[in-house]
Amino acid sequence: MRKQSSGQAFRITGARQGLTEDVRGRQRRYVISMAVRTVAVVLTVVLWNVERPVAIATLVLGLTLPYIAVVIANAGRENAPSLPKTFVAGPTRPMLTPGDSDGSAEPVPERSATGASTPPRDAD
Repeated sequence: MRKQSSGQAFRITGARQGLTEDVRGRQRRYVISMAVRTVAVVLTVVLWNVERPVAIATLVLGLTLPYIAVVIANAGRENAPSLPKTFVAGPTRPMLTPGDSDGSAEPVPERSATGASTPPRDAD
């Protein structure tokens, strides 16, 4: 027979993609952008004496694309997606103060805006 655990099960559908898939995707984007750059440089050479304005545009593309490709390839991993709408956070426990183990702790003095501590107030 199987044991039924009383622990709560969590879904991992909001987990990030693995590191190897992330690196592979960045490498693929970089290779594609460098292929576009290569085509732009070849078009610059071919069109230089035929259509000078188009050749200058492809030259500018060929010069700026490596910088853009490196920035995109070195961008950090994507943000983790938000938690599913059905995610329910567990109950929060109240914060304990020093000496609060038996419940008979004295109040901690409050600090004023000047940094001086004020004595605790007596409950009337």
